[in-house]
Amino acid sequence: MLKTDDAAQISRSRARSPYMEWAKAHPSVAYNLAASGMPSYTLADFVAAGWVRLADLELTGPAGYGYPPLQQAIADKAGVSPDCVVAISGGCSMANQLAMAAAFDPGDEVLIEQPTYELLVTTAQYLGARVRRFTRRFEDGFRLDPHEVAQAITAQTRLIVVTNLHNPSSALTDDATLGTVGEIALSVGARVLVDEIYLETQYTNPWRSSIHLGDHFIVTSSLTKAYGLSGLRCGWALASPELARAMWHINDLHGVNAAYPAELLSVIAMRHLQEIGAPYRKRLDANRQIVNRWLDERPEMRVARPALGTTVFPKLWGDNSESFCRLLRERYEVNVVPGTFFEAPAHFRMFLGADTPTFTEALARIGMTLELGVRG
Repeated sequence: MLKTDDAAQISRSRARSPYMEWAKAHPSVAYNLAASGMPSYTLADFVAAGWVRLADLELTGPAGYGYPPLQQAIADKAGVSPDCVVAISGGCSMANQLAMAAAFDPGDEVLIEQPTYELLVTTAQYLGARVRRFTRRFEDGFRLDPHEVAQAITAQTRLIVVTNLHNPSSALTDDATLGTVGEIALSVGARVLVDEIYLETQYTNPWRSSIHLGDHFIVTSSLTKAYGLSGLRCGWALASPELARAMWHINDLHGVNAAYPAELLSVIAMRHLQEIGAPYRKRLDANRQIVNRWLDERPEMRVARPALGTTVFPKLWGDNSESFCRLLRERYEVNVVPGTFFEAPAHFRMFLGADTPTFTEALARIGMTLELGVRG
């Protein structure tokens, strides 16, 4: 579990992400509810839809700061100018790293929600931040409470980091609340970074990003979670033109250009997000109804029930879900994410995006494990 206040800077040469190591190395099982992004949309799907031919692709494209058609497609989607867009090939994780690197210097204070996605905290520490935390409470549905932010912020804070939808609970934060957090940030000269990758599961076009709340906001997202397009690694940051330029210059230290075929396919995908997202939205809606009925019959499971998103974050009895998750995997071949990776060890994160028969069977197996009375 990460420290909750003024977490120590980590050794850059020994930096690591425990969650990513677990996610990449945990054994394959028949019923995987440990994912967070929708199942892969394939190149064959692009071809079958008539959106792309091999002749449309090329290996090498023009050099520069972003592929202009992709920059424009993201700008159109978000309702901003292309010079506010940093479209990169490292997904939302790389966008978050660039945004943080441009928003604060080593030794600066960064305020991050708790619980949250582990990589946000470890990335800030890797970049030399002095990390402070504010709480999103389970008893309050993990809602973002500006009062908690105001209590934790100091005159030294240079960046506030939140997720919307909240990772891991999928709680939605409205513009009014984010606007209040922005005012708190401005009072000490700080910015607000909002990771909106799961907000894409609204599947609405156009959708309103919190980038429109002011120049002190930075937004990151990608095509990976809602649209099953993880293989394209299409991520982006939205920021004021000045800060976007700073991100491009920092990105020069990491590489030259993105893979051109991925950029071409990302532009095509941007034109068809409604078609790509429609079956995923239908599946999530169906599975959310199924899990809500299942939870109605499971009084031992306490959970905030989100209306959107690809995950839920139930709370078990006791203080730790590790033994429950291990038994679930080893005896019933179901994988979920232990809450220790989100600083909430009594919880576990469960994916809603599996195909419905697989999801239904996985819930049945989770129920069998609960009936064994495992106490964390």
